[in-house]
Amino acid sequence: MKKEKIVLAYSGGLDTSIILKWLQDKGYDVIAYIADVGQDDNFQEAKDKALKLGASGVYIEDLKEELITGFLFPAIKANAKYENRYLLGTSLARPIIAKRQIEIANKEKADYVSHGATGKGNDQVRFELTYHALKPGIKIIAPWKSNDFLSQFKGRTDMLNYAEEKGIPVKQTIKKPYSEDDNIVHISHEAGILEDPLFTADKSLLCKMVAPQDAPDKETHISIRFEKGIPVEVILKEDNKTATKPLDILRMLNEIGGKNGIGLVDMVENRFVGIKSRGVYETPGATILYAAHADLEGITMDREVMKLRNMLSNPFAELLYYGFWYSPEMEFLINAINQSQELVNGTVHLSLYKGNIIMEGRESANSLYNKDLSSMDIPGGFDQRDSAGFIRINAVRLMAYSSLLQRLGRSYKV
Repeated sequence: MKKEKIVLAYSGGLDTSIILKWLQDKGYDVIAYIADVGQDDNFQEAKDKALKLGASGVYIEDLKEELITGFLFPAIKANAKYENRYLLGTSLARPIIAKRQIEIANKEKADYVSHGATGKGNDQVRFELTYHALKPGIKIIAPWKSNDFLSQFKGRTDMLNYAEEKGIPVKQTIKKPYSEDDNIVHISHEAGILEDPLFTADKSLLCKMVAPQDAPDKETHISIRFEKGIPVEVILKEDNKTATKPLDILRMLNEIGGKNGIGLVDMVENRFVGIKSRGVYETPGATILYAAHADLEGITMDREVMKLRNMLSNPFAELLYYGFWYSPEMEFLINAINQSQELVNGTVHLSLYKGNIIMEGRESANSLYNKDLSSMDIPGGFDQRDSAGFIRINAVRLMAYSSLLQRLGRSYKV
């Protein structure tokens, strides 16, 4: 009888290697899929390992450029920060990984997909909601939520014994006392010793950046040019080094930002499943892009448009964090936010210094800033006497409320 095909999101690590072999034991024809989102992994080694373990095929998919243009840039335009702090580096990568997995399943005519996310975290939700959104009816095998798998593997010892029995290579490496998720946008550190919210993360934890206090005692000057809210050019002024392609832009800013101690966030956040978790995030390049983009909006975006866009920022961040990238509400938000970015064109000049992003200036052909109107020294254009009527009109409802309070014998409780 022909085996049913299953596409497994595979990393080459112990967990997904065991899952690969376990799925084979269950009678599946396993196709391994490795997503290259910029993590520091040996993809050829992982491919060779999957084939050695019996995978009938291996896909290595380079998703870095699409991750930046299709997911990071829309989040920057939305000014999306989960719980006002987290720049969503892991959340951004999950829908594109799951999307390509479904595309491979369609190509291979596979009815099943599988992943190695646990039943306690956010990733299981992000993967599986994307699967259902893009291929309704897809069958999902999530081993860490399977009674068969959980009864067979009660701990790491069981997994190591199974690996030895099945000939699964296990690297003898010094295991870090916390888990990490790495991609071109960021690296996250969580669990293990970091589960104690009082524990101070050591500088040795940092991978993409130095600690701000260890950054050079010298400013780095750069400029970033945007078109319709999208970064299109970065210039390192010291040596006139330029980047114009999305991947090159983020790589340059990751390097520059990392050297200057930019982008460190240590926070306790609320997972979608209702559990609080502590995460330490390094996001140097994207942190610079967020700051520069927000600054340019100050000179190019209408006040009322900005208010409305800002009302959409938190819903956008939550939908992304929770796994609803492919949803009608996210489609609506992205289109509305794109409209708000039509005139966000121009260049921002910045200085980076010991963890700080210092705005030095901004310029735009679409600038709404009028020096003559705002100046305290230049007459004309704005008749200051008009302000008296403006204030009286805005005071009408305040005076009406004050009269009501007097009739009720009350006063303001502030």
